Amino acid sequence: MIERTQAGSARSGDRIPPLHVLLPTLGSAGDVHPFIALGVALKARGHRATILTNPIFQTLIEAQGIGFLPVGTAAEANAAIANPEVWHLRKGFKVIAQVIVPAIAEIYRLIEKHADANTVVAFSSLAFGARVAQEKLGVPSASVHLQPSVIRTFADQGMVGNVRLSASHPTWFKQGLFRLIDAVVLDRRLKTPLNELRARLGLTPVDRVMHRWMHSPQLVIAFFPEWFAAPQPDWPPNTHAVGFPLWDAGGETAPLAEAEAFLQAGAPPLIFTPGSAGSTMQRFFRESVDAAREMDLRAMLVTNYPEQVPKQLPPNIRVFGYLPFSLMLPRAALLVYHGGVGTLAQGIKAGVPHLVVPHGYDQFDSGWRIEKLGLGRSIAQSRYRARPVVRAIQSILEDDAAAQRRADYAARIDSMDSVARACALIEGLALRP
Repeated sequence: MIERTQAGSARSGDRIPPLHVLLPTLGSAGDVHPFIALGVALKARGHRATILTNPIFQTLIEAQGIGFLPVGTAAEANAAIANPEVWHLRKGFKVIAQVIVPAIAEIYRLIEKHADANTVVAFSSLAFGARVAQEKLGVPSASVHLQPSVIRTFADQGMVGNVRLSASHPTWFKQGLFRLIDAVVLDRRLKTPLNELRARLGLTPVDRVMHRWMHSPQLVIAFFPEWFAAPQPDWPPNTHAVGFPLWDAGGETAPLAEAEAFLQAGAPPLIFTPGSAGSTMQRFFRESVDAAREMDLRAMLVTNYPEQVPKQLPPNIRVFGYLPFSLMLPRAALLVYHGGVGTLAQGIKAGVPHLVVPHGYDQFDSGWRIEKLGLGRSIAQSRYRARPVVRAIQSILEDDAAAQRRADYAARIDSMDSVARACALIEGLALRP
């Protein structure tokens, strides 16, 4: 028995049958882990959940007892990750589009095949095939946005790439900039293949794919808290900011034991990581090692691609593969990372100081918001050199007043409540006519 709590959400009181929730998502681990959190919680609430994403995550997803449907191939995902242009400010979206575009029809067909009368869909920002299925098949659907930067506003946007768009900028300037980005970058790659599929399905063409059309008209779930990104007056009216979802895999026994031994062997270390998809970050690691060596501080270099790391490391600097940050970050002195929102949320929850090194996309916005909250600093990767990194780390570690701010914001994060709120909203889709 479920009872409605707010527009489109429900809890005990209204009758909700067991649902089959399809969860299409594209991207790296930071894009998939929140959907695993959703799937696990939906399963606990008596529903069936199936994640639609790249096969590189199949084993991890199925280990949680969640259904899996493949989108794309592991070879395609690995090729995009290995392409150094993926982080280029101008060329990067071309690489991303090579993954997004084929997935549009794939995701649509999977929903068409597997949806029934008790199916609802909650899809990530770039899973455009689910948005098409919502229009064509009438499947109740929610957009799930992990980053505030994908929800455009003519009020205070935050950062668009490395450009700050504040409330003080005139509306005409923001309108023009968004139109330029759409015409030159986004629609250039997305609009034609999307509209070709829509034409085959008898749907009218769309323009400016990532401006307004990408958002579900039924429900938009913002998977971040309002204190991180305040709702703007021209966001979709059905947007609900529910908070950060925190989920990470448990990790393997041997690497965990090795990390534990290193943590116990001395003072809390710096943790440097370029994210799960950062495979071309040799300079990031070279400068990081030089900075840690100059400060004579212990450091953990966390990467899925250890071939990037300098071969000769001092004994107080070690390289590790995947580690669950929920266990590691509370024991770190400082986190230096790319600005991915999943790592950011884990860092805030751990109460650790942040040094954000944005490489592209929403990461500049993450760095700006961390500075705005007083939780750390941001240095663009183009300026990431050992000497300024040393100065930045020293200034962060010497800021005693920031410790209380970090503790206050850490206490505000309740991942279980955030995921439960998202589940209630998704269940509420079944109550709609």
